[in-house]
Amino acid sequence: MANQDLSFTPDPDVDSISSDVVGFNGILVSTQIPTRADGSLELGDITLQSECTLQALKVALERAGSSMDRVMHLTIYLTDMADRAAFNEVYKRFFAKPWPVRAAVGVASLAVEGMRVEVTAMAAKA
Repeated sequence: MANQDLSFTPDPDVDSISSDVVGFNGILVSTQIPTRADGSLELGDITLQSECTLQALKVALERAGSSMDRVMHLTIYLTDMADRAAFNEVYKRFFAKPWPVRAAVGVASLAVEGMRVEVTAMAAKA
């Protein structure tokens, strides 16, 4: 893309076809999946997947000059809405009041079989 007013932070995975974060006028947008620190996918239970997903979001935002307390909006994609309560328990360890604006959306499936959660976040630069 040749948009000079946008800044793209590449995903550290060399095979990824998605940027990790994109910025525009101090606003950052990131989408994260349950990726462990070593780059592998966590496909365990919803608590483990939620922890990895939100930790990946934290790392991506910090690398782009922001932080979890600068998140304004979060969209949570869940393959089973019954997992919402477990996700919320993990969410409360990463966020505090005032809570970001958020939406939880039930989806039939995600990109990888066994993946149960994905998040898209909008944050302000620090």
